[in-house]
Amino acid sequence: MAIDPRGADLERYLQEDPGGPVIMLNLLRFAEGGRESYDQYAKALSETFLPRYGGEVLYAGDGGTPLVAEQGQNWDAFLLVRYSSREAFSRMVADRGYQKVTHLRTQALTEAVLQPTTPW
Repeated sequence: MAIDPRGADLERYLQEDPGGPVIMLNLLRFAEGGRESYDQYAKALSETFLPRYGGEVLYAGDGGTPLVAEQGQNWDAFLLVRYSSREAFSRMVADRGYQKVTHLRTQALTEAVLQPTTPW
């Protein structure tokens, strides 16, 4: 399962840029004991990298029992993170300091969805 965006993913993401801010939907499924590792990653993200790149967590919460979903589509946690632009997000994930902490996210998760949204 893909956990982290790769070069081709980021290239496509930037090519599809409609301009303006982007809200990223994060769906997270934790590995056994992964919540602690993710919490360390989230602390670094919120204290250093989001402020540096114009990002802001709009919502973070734990998932409950789905009301409507196919088997296996339940998620442990959800985040909505606003970035000033798609380019700002791409610069953040390319940041050497960010790359030093991203392993915490990778080892914390068994599955993830990271999806940009476009307002209606």
